[in-house]
Amino acid sequence: MNKITQLFNIQYPIIGAGMIWASGYKLAAAVSNAGGLGLIGAGSMYPDVLREHIQKCKNATNKPFGVNVPMLYPNIEEIMNIIVEEGVKVVFTSAGNPKTWTAFLKERGITVVHVVSSVKFALKAQEAGVDAVVAEGFEAGGHNGREETTTFTLIPMVREKLTVPLVAAGGIATGRGMLAAMVLGADGVQVGSRFAASTESSSHEKFKQAIVNAQDGDTHVTLKELAPVRLIKNKFFHDVNALYTTAPTKEALMALLGRARAKKGMFEGDLEEGELEIGQISGLINEIKPVAGIVKDMITEFEEAKKEMITF
Repeated sequence: MNKITQLFNIQYPIIGAGMIWASGYKLAAAVSNAGGLGLIGAGSMYPDVLREHIQKCKNATNKPFGVNVPMLYPNIEEIMNIIVEEGVKVVFTSAGNPKTWTAFLKERGITVVHVVSSVKFALKAQEAGVDAVVAEGFEAGGHNGREETTTFTLIPMVREKLTVPLVAAGGIATGRGMLAAMVLGADGVQVGSRFAASTESSSHEKFKQAIVNAQDGDTHVTLKELAPVRLIKNKFFHDVNALYTTAPTKEALMALLGRARAKKGMFEGDLEEGELEIGQISGLINEIKPVAGIVKDMITEFEEAKKEMITF
């Protein structure tokens, strides 16, 4: 058993990312049932919807699962209270100060993990008392760190400074990627894009197909003045780029972004006007398949790659 399988009482050190519009209870339960740790993505859920997903997840798996909470969203108090009321045992926090909620959650017997994109914030999370840290590189999909540090640079730098268990995220979709991250010092991996293109993901089928069709160079980070986000290059992305040629104000960017762009793209399947958040590793994802198959493939490839390294 390694530190991550021990911490969460799971079979494999693989954690599903709590992605907006993808990580509903079906995906979370499927990852947990396959031997990893599934996460429900609270970022795209109203409090009552989150409660429903937690309850459904409890019915769909008897294995450990958790909830990912981006702290920049409204209703955060209500969300945390629902998590406690429903007896959720694991919470991943992101996009905010880990000090704000870590003590509250830990006092209630909840394991807390915080997502960071730099050594500085990894140390702050450790000081706040988290049980583990996810260090996410710039390759990752969705909202991204401002530092632009890639996963394979970030992991060894964080490992050097951290004593708590470390999870690598960003650009990991295969067993070889998992092995590489662990050789660099990670105790486990968090997988987003590969699970977004799974049968159980709640994303729209058109978005899943867009992930499969994406090649290297088809994603890019933009809207850094608001919150950096990695998107597939589509009409909306090119509209943003065109606006940048006019040296826009923050207000002009916000006006173009409008409301519910991510929902429009990822959940409703509008591939032209929606925000299509996905990681660079989408260039390596070639089919939509069930989570159980994805996890099995990763572990098989991980073991084979490990043997290859021994014979080197």
